[in-house]
Amino acid sequence: MFSFWKKKTPDGTADKPVAKAEPAAPPAPPVPTPPAAPAADDASLAELGASPNAAPAAPGKLGWRERLRGSILFKDVRELMGANPILDDDLIDELETALISADVGVTASGEIAAKLRKRTQKREFANADALLAGLRAELIEILKPVAVPLRIDRSARPFVILTVGVNGVGKTTTIGKLTRRFQQEGYSLMLAAGDTFRAAAVEQLKIWGERNQVSVIAQASGSDAASVTFDALQAAKSRGTDILIADTAGRLHTQSGLMNELGKIGRVLSRLDEKAPHEVLMVIDGTTGQNAISQLRQFHAIAKVTGLVVTKLDGTARGGVLFALAREFGIPIRFVGLGERLEDLRLFDPEAFVDALMPESLGD
Repeated sequence: MFSFWKKKTPDGTADKPVAKAEPAAPPAPPVPTPPAAPAADDASLAELGASPNAAPAAPGKLGWRERLRGSILFKDVRELMGANPILDDDLIDELETALISADVGVTASGEIAAKLRKRTQKREFANADALLAGLRAELIEILKPVAVPLRIDRSARPFVILTVGVNGVGKTTTIGKLTRRFQQEGYSLMLAAGDTFRAAAVEQLKIWGERNQVSVIAQASGSDAASVTFDALQAAKSRGTDILIADTAGRLHTQSGLMNELGKIGRVLSRLDEKAPHEVLMVIDGTTGQNAISQLRQFHAIAKVTGLVVTKLDGTARGGVLFALAREFGIPIRFVGLGERLEDLRLFDPEAFVDALMPESLGD
C-alpha cells in the first residue's frame, strides 16, 4: 500500500493543502489506496488467441466487413467484370473459374454459372452491374437454408454442446467466446475440459473459466475424455446449470481411434440424458478450403454434427468454403469467426456475409 508524504512545519504538524481561490479546508482523514487489480497473464492470453477481456478495436482498425473485402473472390470478381464489359459465355466461364478458385466448390459454382449463363442468353442483364446483382442473389440463395441460429432449450438443464474439430481450428477460443455470449444472454454455464490429450488445452479452458467466472470440470492430462464429460454433465445437472459446453481433443479426421472416441462420448452422455448432446458444434478453419469438406464428412459420420462455426474468415481467407459446405451438407452455420476479439464471433447472416464478400457494384 502506498502512503502520502507531507512536508512538516517547524512545529511538527503537516502543512494543510490549499485549493486555488478556496478557503483552507481542514485536513481529511487518510483514505487507503485500493489494491491494484491483478495483471492479466499475457502468456496465457497469447495462447488463447484472444483475451476474454479484449478491448474494442482501436479507431481506424479495419472491421470484419473491410477484412472480407480483401478476399480473393472479391478481387477476382471486380477485376473480371471490369475487364470484360461484354456479357457473354466467356465472362460466365471466367466467373465460374473464379468461384471454384475461391473454394465455392465445383458443384455449386457450376450450378450458379448455368443459371447466370441462361439468363445472360435471354438478355436479362442490362449491364455488368445487373449481372453482379444476379451473382450476389444466387450466392445468398445457397446460404439462406443454412442460416439457422442455435436455439437453447432451457428445459434441458443443461443444454449440452459438444465441440469438435481438427487441431488448430480454434475450438477452445470459440468456447470462450460462446461462453461470454451466452452469459450476456442470461444463461448460466459450465465447461468440460474434454481435451485431455493436451495439458495446455485444459489450462486454456480454465483461464476462460476464470475470466468468465464459470466452473470448469477437468481431470488429469491423459484421462478418459468420456469420463470428464460424464462428470461434468452430472455436476451441471445437480447445480441446475443452463448450458454445458464440452471441449474435445483436436484430431485429424483420418485418426480412426480418436474419431471413435467421439462416438463414445456421445454414448456416455446419453446414459444421463438420452437427448445429449443436444448440439454437436463443429469448428472449421475457413482457410482450409476444400479440405473442410472431407473433415466435415468424417466428423458427421461419427458424431452427427448439427451445427458449424467457421473461423478465421479474415485476412487471407477465401470465404467461399461456406457455399461449398452449405451445398454439400445443408448443416446449419451457427456462427462465423471474423477475428480474434470477442465481438468477432458473429451470428451467421447470409446477406451480410455476401455483402462483405462481394462488391455491390463495380464502383466499389
